[in-house]
Amino acid sequence: MPTLVEERATRSPADTAAATNAARLLRTSMAAIRLSFTWFGVRKSLTPAQKDQAAEAFGAQGHFLSAGKKLFDTQHEAFRAVTTARHELVKYLRRISLPFPEPGIRLIRQDDLGAVTLQLTTLKSDLTAAVERLDQHFGELRLAARERLGSLYNPDDYPASLTGLFEVAWDFPSVEPPPYLQRLSPQLYQQECQRVAARFDAAVQLAEQAFVEELAQLVSHLTERLSGSDDGQPRVFRDSAVENLTEFFQRFRHLNIRSNEQLDELVTQAQQIVRGVEPRSLRESEPLRQRIATELSAVGSVLDGLLVDRPRRAILRRPR
Repeated sequence: MPTLVEERATRSPADTAAATNAARLLRTSMAAIRLSFTWFGVRKSLTPAQKDQAAEAFGAQGHFLSAGKKLFDTQHEAFRAVTTARHELVKYLRRISLPFPEPGIRLIRQDDLGAVTLQLTTLKSDLTAAVERLDQHFGELRLAARERLGSLYNPDDYPASLTGLFEVAWDFPSVEPPPYLQRLSPQLYQQECQRVAARFDAAVQLAEQAFVEELAQLVSHLTERLSGSDDGQPRVFRDSAVENLTEFFQRFRHLNIRSNEQLDELVTQAQQIVRGVEPRSLRESEPLRQRIATELSAVGSVLDGLLVDRPRRAILRRPR
C-alpha cells in the first residue's frame, strides 16, 4: 500500500500543489471538534448462573454461551425520541464539518464556531427534554420489564432516575504539536510536526472521498428515479431527491477546500443541470425528465470512474 508521499508522487504537479494548499488551508482555517455522549446501557449480560440455566435447554455449557437482556422496551416512543435526539446531533455535526483521520474528531470552519456552538446547544436542549419525557415513563417501563423478564428481572439494574444518564458534550481538542515539546525535545517536536502534516494531508483526501461518494449517490438516485418506468408509468420520486442535491451544493461551496479541480468541475456541471428545475416540472414533462436524466448520467459515469480508480491510501500511517 503506498504511503502518502508515494501516492502524492503519482499526481500531477498541479494536483499536488492544490492538495498541499488545501492541507495548509485546513490547518489554518479549521477547528477540531469532538462530540462525546454519556449513554445509559439498556442491555445487560446475564449472570453466569443465568447463562448456565439458559444453556441447559440446549445441552450446552454456560461459559460457551453469550446472552443478555434488555432492561426495558427500546421501541417505546419516549426512548425512540431520545435516540432520535442523539442522531440529530451526530447528523448535524457531520453535515457542517469535514472528516479528520482521528477517531471522533471532525473539522469545522473557525468562523462557524459561534453558529455551531449555538445549534449544538439547541440540540442538546432537545435531548435533555426527551430524557425528561422518558423519565416520566420510566416507572411504567420498569413494570413492563418486570413482567417480560420474569426471573431475569433485577431491580438493582435500574437507577432511581434517568436524569443525567443520557447527555452530550463537545470539546475542541488540539491537533497541533504541543509548544512545550519544541523546548524539551526539538527532534520529537519535528516528528510531531510531520505527523500532524500527514494527518491534514489525509484529511484533504478524506474530504475529497466523502464529497465524491455523496455526490455520486445523490446523482445516481435522482437519475434512477427519472429514468425508465414502473408498469409503464414514470417512476415516482420525492421532492427530496432534488432538494438533497441542492443542499449538497450549498454545503460543498461552504466547506470546499479547492483540492480537486475535477471534482469542482463535476459539482458545477451537476448544479447547472438541475438549476431552476422544480420537482413538479420533472413530474409533468417527460422530455425534461429524459434530458436531466441523460445529463446527470454522464456526470455519474465520471464520478463512478473516480470511485473505482481512486487509489487506496495509507491515511493513518505515521511518516517514516
